[in-house]
Amino acid sequence: MAQTHDHGDHSHPAAPMVEEISDFEILEIAVRELAIEKGLFTAEDHRKFTEWAEQIGPAGGSRLVAKAWTDPAFEARVLSDGVAACREIGIDWAEPTGQGTPSDYMELRVLEDTPTLHHVIVCTLCSCYPRPLLGHSPYWYRSPNYRRRLVRWPRQVLAEFGLVLPPEVEIRVEDSNQKCRFMVLPMRPAGTESWRGAARGNRDAGLHDRRRVAAAGPQSGRCPAGPQGQPAGRRRAP
Repeated sequence: MAQTHDHGDHSHPAAPMVEEISDFEILEIAVRELAIEKGLFTAEDHRKFTEWAEQIGPAGGSRLVAKAWTDPAFEARVLSDGVAACREIGIDWAEPTGQGTPSDYMELRVLEDTPTLHHVIVCTLCSCYPRPLLGHSPYWYRSPNYRRRLVRWPRQVLAEFGLVLPPEVEIRVEDSNQKCRFMVLPMRPAGTESWRGAARGNRDAGLHDRRRVAAAGPQSGRCPAGPQGQPAGRRRAP
């Protein structure tokens, strides 16, 4: 039902409701249409890539970890050439959609956790993420809060996720970038020796955690505030 509002001796019908579009959506539409016009890809290429991107999840990363845990030779290949190892489990980074749509990045480094070394991944510039393996990044990974604080206080931020590491465990922060993606190979939990080919991990485990991670992400009030860091590649926690 149309609604009106009065101005004394006359009235105007209410303006129809419309969906607001963000500045980022306007930018995406403009860049996409320009790329199609210049022949970088077709509208059909974009449709296929969008459908692929909307259905991927962390199952690929789970398969990679499970196979690495149960096959030492495969684990060595994962750590030496992650892109080649992914092809063994059906993930081709050169053509991840299976429809001839190339990836925009071709380097994957898988980092192995040990009893004395723990890796954690961040993208300080935007939200670079190993989507063919882990699907879409969670909100907290893209948030400025996580990105700026992790490089300064990684031990405290991990504690906010519920992961408290002893002081003797070194923490290394790896910064993803436009052409390189990182994934963590967690230590195999005790009591899983009988597992064969089925991973019990999740998306967050591929970023930093070998134990349970709180889905809500870090809480902004629990670590000291400070200016955004200026990381460049690998950093070590104090």
